[in-house]
Amino acid sequence: MTTVLLVDDEKLIQRSLEKTLLRAGFDVLTASDCKSGLDVFNQNARAVDIAVLDLNMPGFDGMPKPDAGFDLLDELKKQKTDLPVIILTAYDEVSKARESVSKGASAFFVKGREQGLVELVRKILGM
Repeated sequence: MTTVLLVDDEKLIQRSLEKTLLRAGFDVLTASDCKSGLDVFNQNARAVDIAVLDLNMPGFDGMPKPDAGFDLLDELKKQKTDLPVIILTAYDEVSKARESVSKGASAFFVKGREQGLVELVRKILGM
């Protein structure tokens, strides 16, 4: 079973993406901020095949932080250098999302087209 770590602080988006990924046959671990995302990853590091991280969410101190997803990306990559990571972004953050690729993300994805995320995850994992 392929496991996706999904970290997004917006509950409705997180639930919608989780359901879409579950229906597509993935195992999904969720968290709502950098700290809990890292905790969930640390408890399941061997199982996690890919991470999907929101760009803007609470940082490691629990306070809302623009680009907090980049901080979590850095931490995950320190522990599992080959982990594929997708950065989730709002439509108006596409230039930031491009920056995420230079920071080590495999791709970025603009929220709102859930089925497209499934296709992107499959493509990155070579499924």
